[in-house]
Amino acid sequence: MTADYLVAKQSLTARFWLIAAAALIGASVTMKLGFWQLSRANEKLTLQKAIDDQAALPPLDNVALAGADRTADWTHRRLSLRGRWLDPHTVYLENRQMDGKPGFFILTPLQLDDDPRMVVLVQRGWQQRNFNDRTALPELPYAGGVVRVEGRIAPPPAKLYEFEPQAEGKIRQNLDVSGYARETGLPLASFSVLQTGPDGDGLSRDWAPIPTGVDKHHGYAFQWFALSGLISALFFWFQIVRRFLSTR
Repeated sequence: MTADYLVAKQSLTARFWLIAAAALIGASVTMKLGFWQLSRANEKLTLQKAIDDQAALPPLDNVALAGADRTADWTHRRLSLRGRWLDPHTVYLENRQMDGKPGFFILTPLQLDDDPRMVVLVQRGWQQRNFNDRTALPELPYAGGVVRVEGRIAPPPAKLYEFEPQAEGKIRQNLDVSGYARETGLPLASFSVLQTGPDGDGLSRDWAPIPTGVDKHHGYAFQWFALSGLISALFFWFQIVRRFLSTR
């Protein structure tokens, strides 16, 4: 009987250390994942600071843009440009939403005044689609001559999934800037401009804020830390506290 007791004790001890090792590994891995999510959050905070710093700089005008370093990253830098709309080259990106409503993102090249070799693609705004006639295009107000455009440098609109290859025409699902430059023969800049300011031209410009995902990473970090704490608490309760109580 004593031998059976010693064997059971040894088996229990081996099982205890196996569970302890598994708990230690689980708690350590989830703890490291939590710290990794915090590091990702810090990276996003650094990105947000860079965006804010760019937005705080004085806006570039035609002269400053022409003399700026073309190799620099200007994303989110404010602009105040003078130029002429190249209306025949306006493109309407369909299935785009603003304030939860589907419609068009309207893009028009802007030829800068005093520098015809400089053309930038402007994301002018959003307008609701005619659901009775899906081929009908919104009427844009005529703006002949030189106009002033306020905005900021931004990536082109995000690409949506396409069931068919990109087709030419006014209405499109997506627009590749370099491909559109070859198609039109326009000397388009490598960046686009997100127009801001009043919507007196009938186009909505309630652009969504730039998502950095800091809160998401903080949430994930909390979940990983909570899981690590849960593993530790369960091990402590079932393998230490209950064993101590059972031996009393």
